[in-house]
This record gives sequence, structure tokens and C-alpha cells, in this order.
Amino acid sequence: MAKRRCLLLFAAAVVASLLSAAAGLDVGFYNTTCPSAETLVQQAVAAAFANSSEVAPALIRMHFHDCFVRGCDGSVLIDSTANNTAEKDSPPNNPSLHFFNVIDSAKSAVEAQCPGVVSCADILAFAARDSVVLTGGNSYQVPSGRRDGVISNASEALANLPPPFFNATQLANSFAAKNLSIQDLVVLSGAHTLGVSHCSSFAGVNNTGDRLYNFSGSPDGVDPALSPAYAFLLKSICPINSSQFFPNTTTSMDLITPTTFDNKYYVGLTNNLGLFESDAALLTNATMKALVDAFVSNETAWKALFSTSIIKMGEIVELTGTQGEIRLNCRVINPVNATATAESGSPVLATPAGSSESTGVAAS
Repeated sequence: MAKRRCLLLFAAAVVASLLSAAAGLDVGFYNTTCPSAETLVQQAVAAAFANSSEVAPALIRMHFHDCFVRGCDGSVLIDSTANNTAEKDSPPNNPSLHFFNVIDSAKSAVEAQCPGVVSCADILAFAARDSVVLTGGNSYQVPSGRRDGVISNASEALANLPPPFFNATQLANSFAAKNLSIQDLVVLSGAHTLGVSHCSSFAGVNNTGDRLYNFSGSPDGVDPALSPAYAFLLKSICPINSSQFFPNTTTSMDLITPTTFDNKYYVGLTNNLGLFESDAALLTNATMKALVDAFVSNETAWKALFSTSIIKMGEIVELTGTQGEIRLNCRVINPVNATATAESGSPVLATPAGSSESTGVAAS
């Protein structure tokens, strides 16, 4: 059995490698042009993580939210301007995404060594990998060679990112649209073992996604898929209307080990401790539930598959080679390309209106 599992994992790695090559990405892409790139990013992430454990889930989530909109092109890093609201200020990202300053620090370190060589999109992919490792997950090789995009639009984030109230079918369709399988969906959902979420993602805004007070069809307004004791705890943390009056209130997504990259997210799910409707939805589909049960029993297998799935997610790439640009400042499109996009009628993003740094870490 162990030999068969090793063969399956090897086969998955080979497939991932072939897909990377097809996408124009390569492991060690910067070995000649900027050999210190990955080390410099790792150092920046480790320094920030030493000050706050929230750095790791924030960067993993940021990578996911980047890749699901226009592919992994660093567009989630761009600041809004007076003329355009960027992805990072779309409701799925603001106020949940933060620690953009960590990517800024990593970019500055890399630029000092190798000016104009390493893309912001690749830096974010490296930073996500380093975040997994810092919290107890497996290391993995990140295929790189992504180029940075020159368009960032809030409406596209809203249209492409799966919300926390999606059911199993909607989740599967959302991932399939990005060429990700049901297995990838369940495996990557395990990242909810880290970090926190705002009350608005499960206690509802205008009754959307409200699992505690106005759940559709429930006599007491509570989602019956929630453990009663867990619902009581969540109500104490997120009183009714807390999203309106206390918008920055958060709670851990994994009640058992919220700062460790382990399989306790799946253990919690099977005990009705999934925070979001989208979490609980994984138990409503036979294929998804079988995977959840498998990961409860085998943390090692989940960690190995997570590496494969996040590499695959990182291959949602539209810009390689000479496409796009290598952004000099991850928050701002290079001036020459900003002018070109303005002339073509695309969003103008050359001059930031101010930092979009936000607080808190939530989940989709």
C-alpha cells in the first residue's frame, strides 16, 4: 500500500511538471538571472511571520485570490486609483486580505539584487509556499516564469471568487472553470485550517450567507449543519448585526488548531464545526465527503496532495514570456504600460490613490 501511494504521488508530480512546462513555467526559472530570488522572498516572509502568525494564512489566501482572477498575474497586489477600484478593494478581498507589505518587502529585497527580473506574481507564489512550510506543511518546488498583469478590476474579483455561501455544485463549477478538479477543491479547502474570518462571511450581511440568525428554512434561524454548541459560541463572538456595528470582529476558521497546517480542518468538518456554508457543503456530495473522510484518516496524504493542487492552481497562468510586464512596484503598473492601457480603454492604474492595506484574514 505504501509503495502504491508513493507511485501515485510520483505520477502526480510528473503530471504537475508536464503541466508547468505547457504553461510556460519552470522550476528554477531564475537560477541564472536571479539565483537568490527564492531565498530573499523566504527571508522576508519568515521575518514577518516572526512578528505575526497571521502572515501565513494571509499570503496563502492572497495567492489563491490572485490566481482565480485573470490567472496568477499579481493583479491582486495593485492599488486602486481615483479612476479605478482594483481587485484588492472588492468585497471578497476587503477587508479580508492584508499583509501586502510583506510582498512589498520581498519585492524590494529582490529588486536590490536583480532589478526588473522577478515578477510580483512569482514572488507571491513563492511567499505562499514559504507560508505553508512555516506553519507545518510540506515544502514544494514552485514553477515560475509568470509575468505581471496590467489590469486589476474589483468587479472581476467579485465575479470569479467563490463566496462562502456556495453549495457543492457551485463550488465544483467554480473550480472546474479554472481547470481544477473536485479533488483540488477539497484539498485546497484544507487551507482553512489556518487563519480567521470576519463575522460577515457566516453571520450574514443583508441575510446573505447568514448561518446564525436568518438561515433559510430553519425555524430558529440557525443552519442545522452547525453543531449547536458551535453555533452558540459563534453567536457570542458575532452578535446579530455585528457585521454592521463591529466589522473587524473575527474568529478562527479551524477551532481545533488554528495556527497549524494540519488536517484538523477536516476533523472539525466531520464534527459539524465547518465555519462556512461552503465548508459544510463538502459533506453534501459523496465524492467530496469521501475525500474529507480520507484526509481525516491520513494527514500525510493530504499534505502531499496539497502541494500538488496548489502547484496546479499556480498554473492558472495567462501571461508568460514577453506578455505583461515585470512590475517594478507590485502596487503600481509600470508607467509605460499604464499609458498603453489608458489609450486602449483599459483601467488606468499608474498612480495609487493610497494604500489599500486592510486588516484581518478571512476565507472565501
